[in-house]
Amino acid sequence: MLSADDPLPLRPERVLIAGVTGSGKTTLARRIAGLWDLRHVEIDGLFHGENWTPRPSFLDDVRAFAAEDRWVTEWQYTSKGTDEILAPRAQLVIWLDYPYPLVRRRLLLRTLKRRLLRTRLWNSNVEPALWEREGWTGENDILRWQKNTRTKWMERMPHIEASHPHLQVVRFDHPRTLETWLGRVDRALAS
Repeated sequence: MLSADDPLPLRPERVLIAGVTGSGKTTLARRIAGLWDLRHVEIDGLFHGENWTPRPSFLDDVRAFAAEDRWVTEWQYTSKGTDEILAPRAQLVIWLDYPYPLVRRRLLLRTLKRRLLRTRLWNSNVEPALWEREGWTGENDILRWQKNTRTKWMERMPHIEASHPHLQVVRFDHPRTLETWLGRVDRALAS
């Protein structure tokens, strides 16, 4: 595993962004796509069909973009089979391992904003309104999901590194560390 102080041994062309829900995977993936001229494929858009139903073509769509030469995406839906497709093709994993209070606050603010503004998401889906109970309880409770999966990457990463030794993994414990690293990497890749 690389630290934020280590130089990248290659110019990454296929990048996975790992982290708990609310850590900023999609925001970072968009940013890296622009900085490194990669195609950003938002994996939520491939998974969620109309009315939040899983799309039957999800894994086929993941296989199709993973076969391309240059991309960045969020590392999600691991229980749906994305590991076997994405990990062998990726070169770099950026792991956002931020403090739980930080990611909790981010997710809460994001959820409140989306519900209050009725933000259109993937395939015209909209989260329940702020005042609706749906989505705050039960299997669709994103805050409970985050709490229950907050240690997932810490538990998985040793196995990932052992199973995919070609993957360069860089772990970040705070957004400030990521910002410093991105600036240094951008300068190095530009020269």
